[in-house]
Formats: sequence, structure tokens, C-alpha cells
Amino acid sequence: MIVDYFTGIRDTIHSFDHVIEDFRFTEKIFSKEKGFISGRLVFLDNSILEFGEVRNTNLPGKIKYRYHYMSSSGQLFFRYDNAKHHPDIESFPHHKHTPISVIPSNEPDILSVLREIEEIILKEN
Repeated sequence: MIVDYFTGIRDTIHSFDHVIEDFRFTEKIFSKEKGFISGRLVFLDNSILEFGEVRNTNLPGKIKYRYHYMSSSGQLFFRYDNAKHHPDIESFPHHKHTPISVIPSNEPDILSVLREIEEIILKEN
């Protein structure tokens, strides 16, 4: 059920309280299986993750997703998404934007994204 999926996302985010200073979520439930969740997380170094997922729990993977991680001034660190604008990428439609290029990637989940951010933050401090 989508409610359980959203609870899992919120629980995962709460498990990173040691690097997260503030957060907010928006959830829209379309049916028992389908919904949309988005959020904005501000980290201890004032960097920001904005994310969104459209999910149907009866289907494998996410229908649509984006995880956009940036500095407090808006400079891109990375962005994962499955927008269909890079058909030349071998992992199409999944890909990762970096400050210098677009590279193949698998479909990430919030846990792997938060681990990547945590590593960046801890390296800086």
C-alpha cells in the first residue's frame, strides 16, 4: 500500500536526523496503491535535497522520480531522475546529472541518496 511506502520514506529520512536540520513533506494519495510524495530537506551545511516520487506499489520501480541535491546557493551537486530527455544514456531513462555531465545510473531510492549526501557532508567537516 502507498501509505506504508510513504511511511518507509519518512522513517528513512528520520534515521538521518544527525545530518538533517529541517525538512518538509507533501503527500498526495490517488488510490491505495498510487501516490505522490515530495519533500525538501535542509542539511547541517545548509545544502538542500528536493525530491519527488510518483509510485504505484503494484508496479516495480517508480513511475517518476527526481532527487535534486544542491548547495544553499542553488549550485548543483547531483540530480537523479528518470525524465526521458537523455535517450543516448545506456541506463535510459534513469540517469544522474553532475556539475559536468550526465551519466548512467540505476534507479536510486531515498536511502542510497541520503547515504551519498551524508558522505559528502562528512567529508566536508
